[in-house]
Amino acid sequence: MVRVTRVQPDSVAAELGIIPGTEILSVDGRAIADFLDWEFLSAEEELSVEVKQPDGEIVIFDVERPELEPWGIMLEPPRVRQCANRCDFCFIEGLPTGLRKPLYLRDDDYRLSFAYGNFATLSNVKDRDINRILEYRLSPLYVSVHATNWEKRKIVLNNPRVPNIVEQLTRLAAGGIQFHCQMVVVPGLNDGEVLEESLQDLWGLGDAVISAAVIPVGLTQFSHLYTGKSMDRETARSLLEHVERWSAKGMRERGESWVLGSDELYLLAEREMPGEEHYGDFAQIENGIGSVALLRVKVRDGLSSLPAMPGRRIGVVTGVSMGTLMPPLLEDLARVTGASFELIVAENSLFGPTTTASGLLVGADIRRSLEKRLDLDLALIPAETINEDGVFLDDASFIGVRESLPMPVFPSYDFIDVLASEPSGVAA
Repeated sequence: MVRVTRVQPDSVAAELGIIPGTEILSVDGRAIADFLDWEFLSAEEELSVEVKQPDGEIVIFDVERPELEPWGIMLEPPRVRQCANRCDFCFIEGLPTGLRKPLYLRDDDYRLSFAYGNFATLSNVKDRDINRILEYRLSPLYVSVHATNWEKRKIVLNNPRVPNIVEQLTRLAAGGIQFHCQMVVVPGLNDGEVLEESLQDLWGLGDAVISAAVIPVGLTQFSHLYTGKSMDRETARSLLEHVERWSAKGMRERGESWVLGSDELYLLAEREMPGEEHYGDFAQIENGIGSVALLRVKVRDGLSSLPAMPGRRIGVVTGVSMGTLMPPLLEDLARVTGASFELIVAENSLFGPTTTASGLLVGADIRRSLEKRLDLDLALIPAETINEDGVFLDDASFIGVRESLPMPVFPSYDFIDVLASEPSGVAA
């Protein structure tokens, strides 16, 4: 059963008399357990839908939808499957206490992997789930592999009961399911020969594995479970040797890079990042794979759309990891617009100095970086620092932070998105 939370006026559901609070029980006699069942079973043009109205009445609708017209309903969010693993490097275990409760939810849900691109370990997947994935063709899935060696994977996930990931992926691949995979690498645990074995196993699955990302372990000052080695430059370079060798093999034999190193890995190794062609369609961009390359592309392609802003003084707040990469981009922006751009590198006050990603800066970092800058006409901050509710990770609201600062402040993904639109305070 799933519950309806919203019904669009003049929709199929509204015409039937479905209202918020209605419980959808079955479609064509098959029980509805969650949004996936509804999404796939309700896709037919002719079907029978059994519901329970808020007053308790059971109603069966025989429905004919012309040209698969949308139902026009929103469902109650599903109960998320939580993670049973205890990875030493888990981001949730690296959070300080006192943040809002949703941040501490450790999801490990194959449904969210398909629907939203969340990475799942598949460690809590049963036979019935495998059958469901195959029936509904939930592809591609985003899978946290970490290590294909079963014994090593048990150690990495700190869970002695995890199933054999190679057997799981092989079974799913045989049914036409594809994957984007990631390996978060802990020095001395799943690097070296273990990483090589993992890449060999994934390569052996053929085109079922669309991409495989290699990501260095990332920690905060609160990562209390982690007792392993930290990632240093030499280890990062060693990981890149694996990445580059397998990427070259992928290009020779499949026409695509296939294995990708995270941007953070290149930064730690102090190596130049590949160009945009290396990342294909940027399928793992949300995982920090190719973010810098895509930013460079967007700036390059958007320069011609920028207005003249002679004399404008613009501050750009970023995290430590991007500090060395921003100057050439800002020089291009200054050359085209006539404005002056100042890079303001902020250290993370919530997670500590080891957390250098721009997207993890918090409201306090933005306020501290800009509160005394009376010389700036406006400031740009990373849009990734704010969630869909306009709130930073430290629960500070963007509106509250903006109103406390002496200049107009705009969240930006790529500079062009703000500067090209000439909002109030940007253009002279």
